[in-house]
Amino acid sequence: MKKFAVILCGCGTLDGSEIHESVMTLLAIDRNGGEYSIFAPDDWQYHVVNHITGESMDERRNMLLEAARIARGKVRPIQECHVADFDALVFPGGNGSAKNLFTYALEGPGCTVREDVAALVRAFHEARKPIGALCIAPVMLAKVLEGITVTIGKDPGTAAHVAAMGAKHEETIQGGVAVDEQNLVFTTPCYMLPARISDIADCADNLIKAMLRYL
Repeated sequence: MKKFAVILCGCGTLDGSEIHESVMTLLAIDRNGGEYSIFAPDDWQYHVVNHITGESMDERRNMLLEAARIARGKVRPIQECHVADFDALVFPGGNGSAKNLFTYALEGPGCTVREDVAALVRAFHEARKPIGALCIAPVMLAKVLEGITVTIGKDPGTAAHVAAMGAKHEETIQGGVAVDEQNLVFTTPCYMLPARISDIADCADNLIKAMLRYL
C-alpha cells in the first residue's frame, strides 16, 4: 500500500486549504488503494476570511488546528513529515494556500515559499518520489523546483508567471493532468478552470492515478 503525505494549511478556500480539493484528494488516495497522512504548519494563518462576504475578520486562527477540521483530528505538524516515511507528496490548492504556504496571492511571481514547505518539496524531489499539486499549488512547485512542467489550466496571466519562475506551463482541460516524467511532478487545474464538484473529484482521481503509475 503506497503512502501519501498530504499538506494542508487551514480549512477554507479563501484563507486555508480548499475543502473540496482536500477531501477529494483524500478520497482518491483511499479509493485507489493508498493510504494518507495529513500535515500542516503549526502557525498562524495569514488572515481569516468570512466566506460569505469575502471580507477579512478580526480573528487569528492556527493552520494546524483548522486543518484538523478536514482531517477529523488526525493531523500532525509539518516538521513531522519525513520523506523516508512516504512514497509521494500532495498539495491541495485554494487561495489560502497561496497566502500561507507561499505568497503568490499577495506578491505574484516575486512570491516566497515557506522554508519548511520548500525543504519538504526539495526532499521528495531529490528522493525521486512523486509530487502532486492541485489548482494554484502547482505555482508553488514552479517556484521551488527549477525547470519543471506544470499546469494551472489555461489562464494566460498565471501561465506567464509560471514561465517567469523558470517553469514550463502545459495547457490542460478540466480533469487533465500534466505529467512531468523527468521530475515526477503531477499537476491538475481544479478550480483554476470553471468547475463543478464532480470535476474536482475527477481532477483528484486522475492525479492520484497518474502518480501511482510511477510508484
